[in-house]
Amino acid sequence: MTLSFIIRISVAALLGGIIGLDREYRAKDAGFRTHFLVALGSALFMVVSQFGFGEVVGHVGIRLDPSRVASQVVSGIGFIGAGTIIFQKHVLKGLTTAAGIWCTAAIGLACGSGLFVLASAATFLALLCLEAFNFFLHRFGARTVSITLTAPSKENVGRVIDVLERANVKIGTYHMERVTTADGHHYTVQMDLRVRRERYIARLLELMRDFDGVSIENVE
Repeated sequence: MTLSFIIRISVAALLGGIIGLDREYRAKDAGFRTHFLVALGSALFMVVSQFGFGEVVGHVGIRLDPSRVASQVVSGIGFIGAGTIIFQKHVLKGLTTAAGIWCTAAIGLACGSGLFVLASAATFLALLCLEAFNFFLHRFGARTVSITLTAPSKENVGRVIDVLERANVKIGTYHMERVTTADGHHYTVQMDLRVRRERYIARLLELMRDFDGVSIENVE
């Protein structure tokens, strides 16, 4: 029986580690070790929930609910997932990573229950979502880009905005500030743009290269 338990948590750690390797390759905050431990811990909780209280089962007035400990894993893993979500510059980041950790916990629970085929299928589908669909998202999807540029006048800024709008680039937040230096003054503009993922930096540079005096200071 103990060997069976070891196999369950080992398979869970292996499947979680596979997802973690993908996240590690993508340089995400939650990588191999996080997913490995989440899957391992979830499987162990499931095994303990099912078999860890056998000595007290059968006593008068005591009933065993194997789903009780496992159900707490589902809600408890939310604390780890929440730690990977960041709201920065009006952009929400880390949702995919949080969802991946949540999915990894479910895979660990499935392994802890001995549902190895189901857990393997879920791992395959998770990798399919993270990698195979990633190609289509980068080609046809959109992303939010924070850009900082400087211009000598408001008219230059207005022309840049007109060109971006004609190119179907959606402008989200917008902030312009006048900066005075020893050589005069200029305008610093920070914008959040919704652009196509494919070659977005090259596309922005191409759109702005014909504007005299306008320079891109930073792109994130």
